[in-house]
Amino acid sequence: MEVEIVASLTGLAGLAIGLATGLAVRVSERAQRVTTPAAPVGVLPPGVASVLSVLRSSAVVVDGEDRVLRASSAARAFGMVSGDRLVLDELLAMARLVRRDGEIRETEIQVGPGRGRGRADGRWFAVRVAPLGSHGLVLVLAEDLTELRRTEAIRRDFVANVSHELKTPVGALSLLAETVEGAADDPEAVRRFAGRMQYESVRLTNLVQDLMTLSRIQGDEPLPELHAVGLDEIAVEALDRCQIKASAKDIELAVGGEDGLQVRGDEELLITALRNLIDNAVAYSPEHTRVVVATRRCDDQHVEINVTDQGIGIPDTEVERIFERFYRVDPARSRQTGGTGLGLAIVKHVTTKHGGEVTVWSKEGSGSTFTIRLPLLDASPNGVPPAAETRPAEGAALNETAREATP
Repeated sequence: MEVEIVASLTGLAGLAIGLATGLAVRVSERAQRVTTPAAPVGVLPPGVASVLSVLRSSAVVVDGEDRVLRASSAARAFGMVSGDRLVLDELLAMARLVRRDGEIRETEIQVGPGRGRGRADGRWFAVRVAPLGSHGLVLVLAEDLTELRRTEAIRRDFVANVSHELKTPVGALSLLAETVEGAADDPEAVRRFAGRMQYESVRLTNLVQDLMTLSRIQGDEPLPELHAVGLDEIAVEALDRCQIKASAKDIELAVGGEDGLQVRGDEELLITALRNLIDNAVAYSPEHTRVVVATRRCDDQHVEINVTDQGIGIPDTEVERIFERFYRVDPARSRQTGGTGLGLAIVKHVTTKHGGEVTVWSKEGSGSTFTIRLPLLDASPNGVPPAAETRPAEGAALNETAREATP
């Protein structure tokens, strides 16, 4: 009997020890699982947020369930992200492929009209998608290529336009030379064709000169030598250079405004810019009209040069583009006037180089007023500009003044 009791007690003790051992193993395993790092959910790895904040590219981090954990303001502004989701199918598909195989992928995409909110239409991006860590996170970087694409397009258009503009006078000279050779026994024809050859050669020379001027001033380099330049002298010289063209159409050239104003700049470039405006006014004005050049101090820091004509005017839809290189409102009329298509572009770049701006007021059938605004060399000691009655009014009033003065 005692033996059986002892055996039972021994069995119970063994069972208790076994249960205690098993419980200890379970507790140990649970403790090990708790201390093992788990995959972060909705949290970026340490330091990643700081790195993304200094990147120039638009950055988006997507988790394993395609939720956006972090997106730069640019990515949202360009319409790549809405809420916590990527809204561009191309980016979402690339993110899933990268998450699946871990390979970095690159491509270019265009964010076109109607795809996203709060961004400009038709923007191009160079996109790079890469895995981020080992928990299914994916990093999307998008570099805006829109400005680069626009610059490349402008360069291509410029080369094409230059080629076309050069081909016209060069082809005309070649054809005229052959014609002169064939008419060697006709002095009258030779004189006529020689005059035409001279006209085309002048046109070609002007185009080359304008290209050289534009190449000089359109870069970021500052002008080498600036000195005090009087607006009176600029106006007189520019008008003198345009007198022959104006006389051929019986157009009166007049100058007025405030005397003694000075700016700091390159005198020859400023004369070229003003001459281009006057040439443009003469070319697009009918016969027996008037072109007025007026200077005024608009405040104690700036001066304006206004060129007013009584020409055909500019349509409202074309005003924003007239300062583009080789852009012509009326190509047929431009061929008749013989312009290079670079005059207003040169005006814009010269004005910008001198820290100013050029604007235009125009009304079809009533003429136009081009205004060059430049920093004044010497401000008034008391800071008060001259009386208003000594200065021409704005565009409409200037045209009215010129119209009343026309014989």
